Amino acid sequence: MPSKELYATPSDAELRSLPVVAIVGAPNAGKSTLFNRLVRAQRAIVDSQPGVTRDRNIATAQWGGKKFLLIDTGGLDEQERSSLAAAVRTQSLQAAAEADVVIALFDGRAGVTPTDRDVVQHLRQLHKPVVYAVNKLDTATREDGAAEFFDLGLPALVAVSAAHGLGVGEMMDQVLGQLPDKALVEPRPEAGPIKLAIVGRPNVGKSSLLNRILGFERAIVDNTPGTTRDAIDTPFEREGQDYVLVDTAGIRRRPRVQEQVERASVARALHALDRGEIALLVIDAVEGMADQDARIAGYAWERGRALVLVFNKWDAVPRPQRNRARVMEELQFKYKTLADVPVVFLSACTGSGLEDLFPSVKRVVEAHRREIRTVHLNQVLGDATRAQAPPSVQTKRPKFFYATQTGTAPPVFTIFCNFPELVPTSYQRYLGNTFRSAFDLQGTPLRLHFRRRDRAGS
Repeated sequence: MPSKELYATPSDAELRSLPVVAIVGAPNAGKSTLFNRLVRAQRAIVDSQPGVTRDRNIATAQWGGKKFLLIDTGGLDEQERSSLAAAVRTQSLQAAAEADVVIALFDGRAGVTPTDRDVVQHLRQLHKPVVYAVNKLDTATREDGAAEFFDLGLPALVAVSAAHGLGVGEMMDQVLGQLPDKALVEPRPEAGPIKLAIVGRPNVGKSSLLNRILGFERAIVDNTPGTTRDAIDTPFEREGQDYVLVDTAGIRRRPRVQEQVERASVARALHALDRGEIALLVIDAVEGMADQDARIAGYAWERGRALVLVFNKWDAVPRPQRNRARVMEELQFKYKTLADVPVVFLSACTGSGLEDLFPSVKRVVEAHRREIRTVHLNQVLGDATRAQAPPSVQTKRPKFFYATQTGTAPPVFTIFCNFPELVPTSYQRYLGNTFRSAFDLQGTPLRLHFRRRDRAGS
């Protein structure tokens, strides 16, 4: 199994220096299947339904000892006239224009289509290296299946099966032969970037927020819920700090998740939480905090991710109702577990309030990674138990000897006591809230582990 760095999210330095390969073609030509094979991971959703990939998906890849950036694009469908299809075409053509080498993929089962002719015409206008490959040819006579594509006036074709790996090596030999000799970037020894997973219900403005943060249209924005189906990683730098933004598909309640693609998107959104460190939970300020928003916050909390609540579309809230204090009061009343989570009010559309986002992100990152000296932790533990002793259970009272921090991101505290099984949940919550307040651990989950020790110092 290849090491993870072969398909890791590219750093800002890699984006600047690594050569770029873009995969383009008609919808359902198998671009995402080829992308997953080359990066050796299930990074892009694959489905037989055309149009599943709508944004560009970027990852580092390595082949034949060469490292490069690989871009998966949405389908170039000139026959579809919707505004969303036009946006997908624009994204795909922009990716091809920025690439050093383009892989043009055709569907060998479908045969030559008008869209294929349009793809070839677009690529000829770019005047850059293109490797043409006919996909879905997985028989011994693969080359025969590619023959009709020579009618497109192409000098050479490679017959491949992305699903089974047939012919992919030959295709990549052609790609590598045309890549520029750019410096390869080794993994940096210092701590990696802060990974921000943008999560929330469908159509609350997650992609709009991503675009506003980056300053350009990195993700397609459309008023149709579910436009974003993949989790899209985008590195950037702000005030000397490296970040990675992960824009995810919207998470819906299970009864509404019916299609296979929707189920995969929800799974991908939850996986994005696993890959991120901080969750930016985007909430529709007009609709207010919903139970489903709280469930998503719970998903993030269970996975040990720090959290910032982002009330988007704040400018669309009627002025009489645009009261931050009232929103905070309602939030603390209905969702007590989120009472200490930082809240930001902004408009991804206009950019107002965006200046408050990253100070909040920095606060929760610091809390998430905070290391606390054992002496200070035990001082707070002692004060807490003296102020409120744990209740007796069956004539036995838990006695706490000492505590130590055993993990970060999120903070994990291990507390040694005589009867760990008798510490009630309510008292665990009391100690957690005490530690959270004493060490300013806002916006991060906190883990308490209780271990048996018969007496202090044993």
